[in-house]
Amino acid sequence: MKITPLRGLLAVPLLALVACGPADDDRKTAETPATATQTDEPQQAKEQPAPSDEYAAEAPAGRLPEGVRPTAYRLDLLLDPRRDDFSGSVAIDIQLDEATDHIWLHGKDLEIGEATATLADGKTVAAEYREVLDSGVSRVDFAEPLPAGEFTLRFDYSAAFDRNLAGLFKVEEQGDAYALAKSESIQARKYLPGFDEPGLKATFDISLTVPEGYATISNGRELSREPAGEGLEKVTFATTRPMPTYLLSLSVGPFDMVERPAIPASEYREEPIPLRGFARKGRGEDLDYILDITPRMVEIFETELQRPYPFEKLDIVAAPQWPSGATELSAAITYREQRILVEGDEPAPGARLDLLGVHAHEIAHMWFGNLVTPPWWDDLWLKEGFATWGTPLALTIMEPDGGHDLNAAVGAISAMKLDSLASTRAIREPIADNHDIRNAYDAITYRKSLGVINMVDRYFGAETFRPALGRYIETFVEGVAASPDFYRVIGEETQTPELTETFRSFVEQKGVPLLEMAVNCEKDGAASVEVSQSRYQPLGSPIDDTSQKWSIPFCFNSSNGVEQCQILTQPRETIEISGGQCPQWLLPNTGGSGYYRWSLDEAQWASLLERFAMFEPTEKLAIIDSAFADFEAGNLPAAKLLDTVRKSASAEKRQVIQAPLEYLEKYSRNYLDEEEQPAFQEFAQSLYGPLLEKTANSDDSEQQLLHTKLLSFMALTAGDPDARKQLADKAAAFTGFQRERDNTALDSDLYEAALTVAVQDREGFLPHLIQVRGELDDPRFDNASANAIGSSDDPEQLDTIRELALSEDMGSREAFGLIGRALAQPTTRDDNWQWLQRNFPAILEKIPGQWRRDTPTFANTFCDGDHLQAVRDLFQQNGKLAPGYRRSLAQTEEQIQLCMALKEKGENLMAAL
Repeated sequence: MKITPLRGLLAVPLLALVACGPADDDRKTAETPATATQTDEPQQAKEQPAPSDEYAAEAPAGRLPEGVRPTAYRLDLLLDPRRDDFSGSVAIDIQLDEATDHIWLHGKDLEIGEATATLADGKTVAAEYREVLDSGVSRVDFAEPLPAGEFTLRFDYSAAFDRNLAGLFKVEEQGDAYALAKSESIQARKYLPGFDEPGLKATFDISLTVPEGYATISNGRELSREPAGEGLEKVTFATTRPMPTYLLSLSVGPFDMVERPAIPASEYREEPIPLRGFARKGRGEDLDYILDITPRMVEIFETELQRPYPFEKLDIVAAPQWPSGATELSAAITYREQRILVEGDEPAPGARLDLLGVHAHEIAHMWFGNLVTPPWWDDLWLKEGFATWGTPLALTIMEPDGGHDLNAAVGAISAMKLDSLASTRAIREPIADNHDIRNAYDAITYRKSLGVINMVDRYFGAETFRPALGRYIETFVEGVAASPDFYRVIGEETQTPELTETFRSFVEQKGVPLLEMAVNCEKDGAASVEVSQSRYQPLGSPIDDTSQKWSIPFCFNSSNGVEQCQILTQPRETIEISGGQCPQWLLPNTGGSGYYRWSLDEAQWASLLERFAMFEPTEKLAIIDSAFADFEAGNLPAAKLLDTVRKSASAEKRQVIQAPLEYLEKYSRNYLDEEEQPAFQEFAQSLYGPLLEKTANSDDSEQQLLHTKLLSFMALTAGDPDARKQLADKAAAFTGFQRERDNTALDSDLYEAALTVAVQDREGFLPHLIQVRGELDDPRFDNASANAIGSSDDPEQLDTIRELALSEDMGSREAFGLIGRALAQPTTRDDNWQWLQRNFPAILEKIPGQWRRDTPTFANTFCDGDHLQAVRDLFQQNGKLAPGYRRSLAQTEEQIQLCMALKEKGENLMAAL
C-alpha cells in the first residue's frame, strides 16, 4: 500500500473521483452563515437573487421542453478551495430539432460573463442568459433565430462556493480547505449552466486549474498535469462515457491518496481497474478496510449481472463533509467520511454493517443508474430500488452467514409504515415540479422497491428473473430507460405476463395490500381459505378508498404441510387447502417475502403464535409486522400483541428480537403515564434483562449488535437505572470526564446512547462534551455528540444548546439532528418548540439546503391537536422558505392524527403490562 500526502507534491498522476447519493437517511461543515446566531426575535432567511419573472409563466417547472439535447460538455474551471469563489467556462454541443430564438436550460446563482452560440458553419451568435425560476430554470435568448441542427453554446461564468453542502461547496477541516461537488439530484445547476436532468446524458471533457499538488478528482482518469503559473497547475481528464449532470464529480483539496493494485481482469472484462482511495489529509490509512473489500464486491456484481464494471477506474472518496451518506458519482464514488473511515483493523459491528451496506449499494449503482439511467425522477426506483435490492444479494454471497437477507426483510417491512399513510406516494409517481424531486428519495423508492423486487425474484425464481434483468441492462447500455421500457424487456425475456403485471400493480399504486384470511372447514374434512384483498388502513386514517387491488404473488403454509402459491388478482378469492383436513394453523406469507400484511381471526392468531418458534426468521418478522398492523387497525387485542412481543424475545435472530422495540418506544412515549413507568420497566427487564446478560462481552458480532440495541433501549426507553449507569460510566471514561480519558471504553455503536445518558444524568457533562467535540477528530463522535447534546432534558441548558446549534461550531447536518432530538424530549419539548417557531427562518438557513423540505418532521413526536395546528400554522407562514415541504407536512400531520386515534388502545396496552 502506498499513501501519499498530496500537498506540495508536483506532477503526481491522480485518478478521478465522483460522488453518489440517498436514504439515506447521519455531520460537520466548516463554515456556516455568520447570521445564524440565536435570538428570540424572528429571523429572515438570507435573500436569494430574485429570479426574472418576465418569462416565469412559460418557464418549465419540471422537465425541459423536448427537442434540445446536449451531446458533449467541455468544462474548464479554476477551482482553488482557499478562495471563496470559482470561475471558468463551459462549451456545450447541442442538437436542436427545430429552429428557435431561445432555449431553456438550468443554472442557479451563476454570474454569466459572456454567452455565445456557434453554429456548424462557424458563425457566432450572441446570447443572453437569465435565471427565471428559483428552482434554477434559466432561459437563453439568441440575437437571431438558430436553425435546426448542431450548435455549441459557450458560457464564461463564476459563482461563490456554497457553504452549506449543496452544488460546488467548500468546507474546512483541521485547518485545510476542500472543494467538492454534490450534484444529485438537481444541484449541478449551482455550478454548471447546462441540462440538469437524468435523461439528458452527454460526454464530459474536464480540465481543472488547481493549487499545485492538490488531489483533483473527476469522473474520467487523469491524463496530464501542467504548470499554470502562480502556484497553480492544470489537470486534464479523459473523456467520460455519456452521463447525466447529477453524476458529475469534482473534488479538489489536500487529500491523502491511497493507491492499491488494480482490480484484476475478469471473465467479463479484459482490462484491470485502477483502484485508489482519497481521504482528507492525515486520514488515508483509515481507507484500508473499504479498499480491502472493494475488489470482491466488484467481482460479485460482475458475475451476478454477467456484465463488466463499466468504467476505466474506480476511486473511493471520503468527503470531509457530504449532505447524504454517499453518492454514486461514476467511477468516483463519494462518501461522507464517517460512513467509511475506519481507525484500526476492524470497525465496530454496527459501523461495519453500515459500511458494507452503503458500499455495496453504491457499487451496484455503477450499473443501475450510471450505465442505464432513468429519463426522469419519477423512475428513480429503477436505480435506487435495484441498487437497494442488489446490496443484500451481493453481501449474502460475500458473507453467507452474515444475516443480510434478514436485514433486507427488515428494510422492506419498515417501508410499510410509510406506505400505510394516505399521504404516501407510489413508487412511480409523476413529478411535475423541480421542488418535488427530493421527495422521491424516501423509504418508498428505496425499501418498498427492495421488497417488491425481492418478492418477484423469490416467487418467479432467480433463474427466470435475473437473466431478464441482465438483458434489460444490455438493451439500454449508456442510454436511458423508463418503467415501460423495463416492463417490456422483462416481459419479452421471461414470457411471463404475471411478472410484469405484479411489477405494475405494486410500482404504480400506493399503499400496502391487506389480505383478510377466513379459514373454512367442512364436515368431511375439506378446507379452504377465503382471501380478500384491500388497502391497509390504520385507525384514524383519512384513506377514503380501500378498494384497490394488486396482482399479488401469494404463498401460504399450513399444518397440512403443503406450501401453496398463486397470483391473487381479484378482490376476493377462495383457495382449496391441500392436505385433506382442516388445518390447525395457517401462515399467510411463506418465506416472509410477500409485500403485504394480513389479518386473521383471534383463534387463528392464537394458533399461529402458539407455534411461533417453528417458523423461519423472515416469517417471524412478517408475523410481528402483521400483528402490530392488525393492532393499529383496531383488530388484534392487546393481550395477543403482548404475546407476540414475548415470543419475539425468545427468538434466536437479533432482527426478530429487535422488531418490536421501535413500536414499544413509540407507545411508551405517547401512552405511558408516569405511574405506569415502573411496570413498563419491569416488563422490559423481564424480557430483555436475560438477553443483555447473555450477550455481554460476546465475541460474536451479531450478539454484540443485539447487546448494543437492547442496552440502548433499556436505558433510553425503559429508563432502567442499571443500564443508564453503565452507559454514563462508559461515556465519562471515554471522554475523560472527571478522570483520565480511556479511548477503549466506548465503541462507536454506543456513542449516541452513552453520551445521551451522560448529558441527562451527569451534572457538568454537557459543557465537558462541548469541549471534547472540539478536541476529537472523529466524525462518528461528532455526529453522535450533537444528537446527545440535543437530548438534554435540563431547561437551564437550553440557551447554551440553542446557541451552539446555530453557531459556526456546529455543522449543518449535526444541527439538524440536534434540533430533531431536542423536539423529542418530553420535559423540554414545548420550550424548544416555542424557540423553533421564533427562529424558524434562521434554522432553515443553518441546515443543509436539500433537507429544508423535511423540517415538518421536527413535529413527528407530537400527539395532540394543539401541536397539529401549530405545525400547520408554522408552514403556512414560512413554507416558501422550504420549497417542497408539502409532502413532508402532510405525512407529519397524518402521523400526529394516527397517534391521537390510537390513544385509547395504546393506553390500554401500556396498562396491560
